[in-house]
Amino acid sequence: MLRRLHHTQPASFAFTPANQAWAEGQVSKYPAGRQASAIIPLLWRAQEQEGWLSRPAIEHVADMLGMAYIRALEVATFYFMFQLQPVGSVANIQICGTTSCLICGAEDLIAVCRELIADKPHTLSADGKFSWEEVECLGACTNAPMAQIGKDYYEDLNAERLRALIARFSNGEVPVPGPQNGRYASEPLAGLTSLKDHAAGRAPHNASVARAVALGDTVKRIDGTEVPLLTPWLGRGGVAPKLAARVRKDGGQD
Repeated sequence: MLRRLHHTQPASFAFTPANQAWAEGQVSKYPAGRQASAIIPLLWRAQEQEGWLSRPAIEHVADMLGMAYIRALEVATFYFMFQLQPVGSVANIQICGTTSCLICGAEDLIAVCRELIADKPHTLSADGKFSWEEVECLGACTNAPMAQIGKDYYEDLNAERLRALIARFSNGEVPVPGPQNGRYASEPLAGLTSLKDHAAGRAPHNASVARAVALGDTVKRIDGTEVPLLTPWLGRGGVAPKLAARVRKDGGQD
């Protein structure tokens, strides 16, 4: 499938200071002359910061890594996880449309997105808050149908539940991810048939949901200050050296 850059592009891109430090730390993992190996994590962080990958962002990352622009563009356009068009300022909703979800009602979820967001995928809603797309299997088949909203999974959905989620996100809330029908994890809908003693005294959320709640970044744009910058491969107290002193645009070493 041919993927093109969006017709409207921002004038420039720059990482936040914390994201810049994080990016330099990632590049420092690789030996001299192999900085291009960091292309995917750096593009991903640019997308996490802005919500999508613009041409200035792709070229900025290429400059950091001493890569020709076309090489960075090849990576960005090859992987569908990279959004090449603006996404909703609140959330991009990814509806799983593969077999299990399709059988269990994914088409109803897509209909809600068409009604409340936009008739076509990869299109902003009228208020700019949301966008949506249909994606391939997200690996939560037991809890079908489901959607990934931002970074987290919202499972056991139906049209009514998705409508409610969109309304809450629109109002500035971040609903708890995971099953939306009262199920704890992926146990049978009728309840546990074994290991019943484990249900007593269990945590309020399953491990995946608990982690998402603790991180609190379901739909947050990442600025790099969320967690400490860790570069253990540089040794105790090590910090990533400035890339400008290590990599020239032509890929040579200073």
